Amino acid sequence: MTHHSLQYSQALGHEASDKRLDILRRIGESGSISEAARSANVSYKAAWQALETLSNLAGAPLVEKAVGGSGGGGARLTPAGTQLLEAAVLLEQARTGVLLKLDQRDGNALNLSGLVGLGLRTSMRNQLQCTIQELVHTSNTTRVRLELPHGATLISKITRESAELLGLAAGMSALALCKATAVRVGSEPPLPDTVNQLHGEIVGTAASAPGDEIALRLAPNVHFVGFNSGPQTIQPHRPVIATVDESAVVIAIAG
Repeated sequence: MTHHSLQYSQALGHEASDKRLDILRRIGESGSISEAARSANVSYKAAWQALETLSNLAGAPLVEKAVGGSGGGGARLTPAGTQLLEAAVLLEQARTGVLLKLDQRDGNALNLSGLVGLGLRTSMRNQLQCTIQELVHTSNTTRVRLELPHGATLISKITRESAELLGLAAGMSALALCKATAVRVGSEPPLPDTVNQLHGEIVGTAASAPGDEIALRLAPNVHFVGFNSGPQTIQPHRPVIATVDESAVVIAIAG
């Protein structure tokens, strides 16, 4: 028999109210993946994706087939699946207590519910607070229109399953992330509709060669990092355009 060490810190790296954990909880209650998907208002494919991702993060199988019963079989949680849900409850209770305590402090100047990125450790240097404006679904993908604090628009193209599992809806606060290496900075000609274009100005030192790192300011408190896309030298304070493909923009939300 194979023994697995449950990786709590990996599987619970996001908020404890993660949709994936909700699906796991519903499987435990109903004994059926399809019923869990229906009650969570996601597709069966999305439910399977949730289980696969959680199992990968936890380093242990969380669900197993259940033989017999009136329906001829179904699914049930493994001991690891049960332990993960118990840990999620404890983590959420602790998180709620901490946020309540901070919210009640005099002189609190932070929007604590909007600090999505505090629970993330990622190599993506660009992390922007935003609000979801619109979701446009196709057969397999969803284009999410995001509004940045200074009014600019950013589009993220994700799978429909990811949009379902995140529970995305217009008006929600979110975090837009992308790698600095995915951002090209320069004076770009007209680009396809699938490429985001953000206008800003250079801060810091000049970028004199293709591939030089560039820091730019999109608004007084909104900064972005990318790389020089052309042979030109880009001087500080010069207006530039940062471009990034829709498929390179990742969305994160708080629980």
